[in-house]
Amino acid sequence: MAENADFARETPEGAVVEVRAQPRSSRAGVAGAAAGALRVRVRSAPVDGKANKELVETLADAFDIPKSAVVFLSGETSKTKRLLLRGVPLARVLEVADA
Repeated sequence: MAENADFARETPEGAVVEVRAQPRSSRAGVAGAAAGALRVRVRSAPVDGKANKELVETLADAFDIPKSAVVFLSGETSKTKRLLLRGVPLARVLEVADA
């Protein structure tokens, strides 16, 4: 498991995760944790919300949750975002970050 979980914390609703989006990547997916954030690659450009939409889809697939369970708390227009993953325990976030 990740030694430093400073990018995520557990709440009664699920895990709150700091996410660093990497738009225009060659492939989509979770790329591990670094610099206090979970790095997530998306193929879309950050135009008209396309990258955020793909980010939600990518996280929903990675954590096997519905897209509606991925909730933006802050940073919708920034590369660094804070998201709530409803129903996802912190241990699962660390497991996916290390995969």
